[in-house]
Amino acid sequence: MMRALWSAASGMKGQQTNMDVIANNIANVNTYGGKKVRAEFQDLIYQTLRDAGAQSGQDNQYPTGLQIGLGTRVAATQRVITQGPLQTTENPTDVGIQGEGYFRVTLPDGTTGYTRDGSFKLDSQRRLVTSDGYLLADGITFNENSPVDSIVIAGDGQVSETPAGGTQQNVGRIMLARFVNPAGLTAIGKNLFIVSEASGQPIEGNPGEDGAGTLTQGTLEMSNVQIVEEMVNMIVSQRAYESNSKAITTSDSMLEIANGLKR
Repeated sequence: MMRALWSAASGMKGQQTNMDVIANNIANVNTYGGKKVRAEFQDLIYQTLRDAGAQSGQDNQYPTGLQIGLGTRVAATQRVITQGPLQTTENPTDVGIQGEGYFRVTLPDGTTGYTRDGSFKLDSQRRLVTSDGYLLADGITFNENSPVDSIVIAGDGQVSETPAGGTQQNVGRIMLARFVNPAGLTAIGKNLFIVSEASGQPIEGNPGEDGAGTLTQGTLEMSNVQIVEEMVNMIVSQRAYESNSKAITTSDSMLEIANGLKR
């Protein structure tokens, strides 16, 4: 019975973590470029009371073993890298990615971060920056005489502008970075990721080439979180938590009965 208590307790702890993951998904349903996360469970070790194939007699053996599981644990949180829907904004500096790839952002410490959030702005020097003021690593800077609505960002990453009274001129090119295992990137908040040993090194290239996605100006990639799916997952997690708590109270009742036995 004591095994049941600890197994059920591990189930409750696992469902608490699962609920944390689900709540974070729901909280980020409107996060640009957000990717949902799922909790993945593993069973714990088993207490083997009898091995499968053990001798049951001189010429006989048990066809199955006798093992008792000792609960569960959260083994990993898997980020689901699927395309989020593109929403039209008509803002010239908003850029969505259709397909694989991440924008490259220069972090304050000089390292490079990666994001799917293309809600870029212009800073006081008319440089293309993120909502937190981090520079786009491609170094895109616009002429002070060019109206914002003259900015053109092509699907292949080419960026151009048209100064007042002038002709269209090229400003630079936005490149994308791909990864062998994008789910292995480390999230650091602010819609940013950094490279990890699991993700592999970035494979940089032009949009639309070598498997990289294309850019769509005036759109933003929304979160791939499906709110209905998360609500169902929440109900399942809640019921699993409730069932595990019931197993604990039932085991406690059985122990109470055993303690009440008299000779």
